[in-house]
Amino acid sequence: MKAALCTHYGPPEELELRDIASPKAGKGQIVVSVKACGVNFPDVLMIQDKYQFKPALPFPPGGEVAGLVKEVGEGVEGWKAGDRVCVSTGNSGFAEEALADARRCIHVPDNVPFDIASSFIVTYGTSWHALKDRADLKAGENLVVLGAAGGVGLSACEIGKAMGARVIAGASSQEKVDLAKKHGADDGFVYPPAPLNRDQQKQLSEDIKRLTGGAGADVLYDPVGDDYAEPALRAMNWNGRYLVIGFAAGNIPKVPLNLTLLKGCQIVGVFWGAATARDPKHAQQSLQALMGMIADGKLKPYVSEHIPLARAGEAIRLLMDRKAKGKVVVTME
Repeated sequence: MKAALCTHYGPPEELELRDIASPKAGKGQIVVSVKACGVNFPDVLMIQDKYQFKPALPFPPGGEVAGLVKEVGEGVEGWKAGDRVCVSTGNSGFAEEALADARRCIHVPDNVPFDIASSFIVTYGTSWHALKDRADLKAGENLVVLGAAGGVGLSACEIGKAMGARVIAGASSQEKVDLAKKHGADDGFVYPPAPLNRDQQKQLSEDIKRLTGGAGADVLYDPVGDDYAEPALRAMNWNGRYLVIGFAAGNIPKVPLNLTLLKGCQIVGVFWGAATARDPKHAQQSLQALMGMIADGKLKPYVSEHIPLARAGEAIRLLMDRKAKGKVVVTME
């Protein structure tokens, strides 16, 4: 089978398309004939040796796949060859076949395309865990989403709206804000690229306060970090919950902790991958609920780019350069 391999740490342009051996299903495992693989920010970090989990070289990036069951291993129940399936694998998705833990696999309804099925686990799983489990977002609250046109950002806008929040989207261009509005945001604002000077940081805080009627954000969803974190924290409402999702802008920020005291707010870490490992049953229930909402048309993951396996590095480059809108998917056909 063909796979796009990270043979050494470096830029995505140096991924190599090679023929490698097909995987074999062991006990409790499934081999998936991959049709589509969603691309996520951990892929950007993994190929540069900057991620928490470090697969042995060489490896195919790509952490969420959708396709057809090819082979079922010993002890696996509820699955058979030909079933439609999606699963988060961590890596190995940039390949024509991928090995998966059967316990993490989700049935894909016939009315859900493979590109959509490969695009919701990491982003919608993260946002559901963040907004429901970690923030306890309530109807009527102000939810501010930074990086609102990215994969996790759009999912946060959609889920937040479905939960009854007033959603305010922050993004780096008006085009991206407008896209977020099409996916649940009620209003939005544009912020400049990092680094931000003092006046730009002050403007970001003022925009959040203005769009929340002066109250500030009840929940702030931040996958961006860097110079955006402190001004966003300064714009929190009393008893607000600031969700640390990631650091797509590059630098991990340092913030004055006295702000949490003055505002009575919380800084809440969100690590969906670790949460799924600690409570896999709850994670599966959440993903099945999300899949049901997608099948019913209540949630609509947005795929902006379909890139063939032979050019898989281009997909990671789009995320690395922060040019991706919604999800980018690598396809095998």
